[in-house]
Amino acid sequence: MHEKLLKIHAKLMISYNFVGMKQLEVLKKHLKQGEVYRRAELKEWSTAVDRHLQQLVKDGTLEKLSGGLYYVPKPSVFGKAPADERELISAFLKDDRFVVVSPNDYNALGVGTTQLYNTRRVYNYKRHGYFKLGNRNFHFVRKPYVPNKLTKEFLLVDLANNLKHLAEDQPELLENVKRRVKELDPKRLKQLVNDFGTVGTKHMFSSLSA
Repeated sequence: MHEKLLKIHAKLMISYNFVGMKQLEVLKKHLKQGEVYRRAELKEWSTAVDRHLQQLVKDGTLEKLSGGLYYVPKPSVFGKAPADERELISAFLKDDRFVVVSPNDYNALGVGTTQLYNTRRVYNYKRHGYFKLGNRNFHFVRKPYVPNKLTKEFLLVDLANNLKHLAEDQPELLENVKRRVKELDPKRLKQLVNDFGTVGTKHMFSSLSA
């Protein structure tokens, strides 16, 4: 009897392993190079998703970026290409309503910013805090309003919001901001100050138009 039970158990294990291997292959077929996936998405093709994800990370098919977030590496002439930034953040937020800003973007305004910064802020509607995704660090800032794209008007308002955090000469930078205001779309700038500006920024722009 005992021997018979052992044989049944062995058959069940073989069947279980076969099903597991089959599911793993099905899961791999749905993975596309260069794409970022959430664990919840991959559950559709596996009933043992955590075990399969561990296997795929171990064999290099997947890279784990953070809890529940995975990337399928895409080969390039320089090695493995990193995940596309926008796709990475979109998968993390489960939302594509966000903009990514670096203080380096202020250089395009011509107001005298020349320092280089490593900070990347993600203005969004959902998350707030510092998060590491893969080997990249982001400062997620939840806002009640997020623009659809970066414009010079938005960058100037964002610069004013973060003026005290910049390493440049503050009085000189402020004078350059005042000059730049006159060259931008006044209606769009006023709307962005109202929607996105801090109390200090609103006061500053209000004094400029007085």
